[in-house]
Amino acid sequence: ELIRKYRVYLAHYNSPNGNLPLKKVTQNYYVIALRSFLKYLIRKDLPVISPDKIELPKTESRSLKFLDRDQVDRLLVQPNVSSERGIRDKVIMEMLFSTGLRVSELCRLNRDQVNLERGEFGVVGKGQRLRVVFLSDRAKIWLEKYLAKRTDSFKPLFIRYAGNQEPAVNGEKMRLTPRSVQRIIDKYVHKARLPVKATPHVLRHSFATDLLMNGADLRSVQELLGHKNVATTQIYTHVTNAQLRDVHKAFHSGNK
Repeated sequence: ELIRKYRVYLAHYNSPNGNLPLKKVTQNYYVIALRSFLKYLIRKDLPVISPDKIELPKTESRSLKFLDRDQVDRLLVQPNVSSERGIRDKVIMEMLFSTGLRVSELCRLNRDQVNLERGEFGVVGKGQRLRVVFLSDRAKIWLEKYLAKRTDSFKPLFIRYAGNQEPAVNGEKMRLTPRSVQRIIDKYVHKARLPVKATPHVLRHSFATDLLMNGADLRSVQELLGHKNVATTQIYTHVTNAQLRDVHKAFHSGNK
């Protein structure tokens, strides 16, 4: 009865700032914390209800946004590559699509991290997990052009061109931020008139979707994305299952 009352309390709770109700996902976090606490009490041999008896509230399944290959191509041709800034923007989008990097991982990159000869480099992702990512031939070509244009000796791979220039040698304050990358993507999405509101993370989704649609196996995509659990990667199979697509094409009456 007490658990039921707690669930009702969470369902009707309004946040102090904004007076908004808690999202189902947030309610789940509280229930998960409660279950963890009960497990702790059980380890201490205290008589409490079994955590397994407390079910999580159902949440809506996440909708997956991604760009198809034509939309990606439309986006990638938008930057004006006659300028250093335009080449930088081109490289950022090429790298996001060819590596599946998170925007925070992209912004943390330094020039000496990327092995241009091999077209690959290591990156530390969530949970301090190390993985290797790979540059497409096109991304590698544009990155070489971008680095050849750079006349500075700043450490960050991607730097800003607006605002005050930092006199320090390593140029850490010149490093591009995730928010700046988001604005860059926004600009070119608008310019390309894409129907999808693309973000750096949508390009990561597009990377995974492109691999699976072209026959890559789920475990390999999991490794490339840096997912701890393959269940996280399985959200992409909902839109890329080639076998189901073939079944639909062969048997659905609308195709005949």
